[in-house]
Amino acid sequence: MKKFLVIGNPIEHSLSPKLHNFWIKTNNLSAIYEKKKLNETELGSLIEEVKKKNIHGINVTIPFKKAVIPFLDHLSVESENTQSVNTIYLDNNKIVGHNTDIEGFELSIQDLRLDMNNKKVLILGAGGVAPSIIFALNRMKVSEITLSNRTKSKADKLKDQFKNINVVEWGEIPNFDIIINATSLGLKNDDKINLDEFKIGKNKLFYDVIYKPSETNFLKVGKKLGNRIENGKSMFIYQASAAFNIWHGIKPKINKEVIEILD
Repeated sequence: MKKFLVIGNPIEHSLSPKLHNFWIKTNNLSAIYEKKKLNETELGSLIEEVKKKNIHGINVTIPFKKAVIPFLDHLSVESENTQSVNTIYLDNNKIVGHNTDIEGFELSIQDLRLDMNNKKVLILGAGGVAPSIIFALNRMKVSEITLSNRTKSKADKLKDQFKNINVVEWGEIPNFDIIINATSLGLKNDDKINLDEFKIGKNKLFYDVIYKPSETNFLKVGKKLGNRIENGKSMFIYQASAAFNIWHGIKPKINKEVIEILD
């Protein structure tokens, strides 16, 4: 039986095992997918298990998407450009790091039937998934990307990587059409992102990469102010589907049943 993992810290909230094991069962595969909480010092020995074929694939979540890179043999173009890895697999005895977050985000935006051309986007948070979102937004030809992070130096580092972005102080809200919460603020019910409500206006898109809870305080503020809201469930499903296809050579069905098991 093949073994797959999602690793992170924290990891308790992850619904990846629920989703992947559902697809494994519906496709009659001999495999199991589990979650594992670990420390950064354990990354090397765990990834070595992929080379030994004791583990056949790993998904990577906060805070290890960049930290795993030194232990890999090869990066896909997407991971090279974002310096972010969320999917690991063995190919010709080489451990490969790939980034399916980009595809997941792009497909979730396509589902919204939203024309991104010339849109101004504000991203909150500079870690984890932020580089993937910036990369995807650039491909979508948005007109302006502004980044704000609690620790400004982290946002400045991303500006070194993506020259076209603007960086503002945390709490500063420039004009935008779309605001994306790419922080982990919202995983807990009492997490709040303080926004200057008077500068925001209506008819914008509030997008949160968090999918559980389905309506974070960030999204509740957006809705209260008369804006469209979207959580990260579609992005999560699409990035998982891409990883599943890499590992098993099967594009899993995304239907109502899949969406319901994540509620």
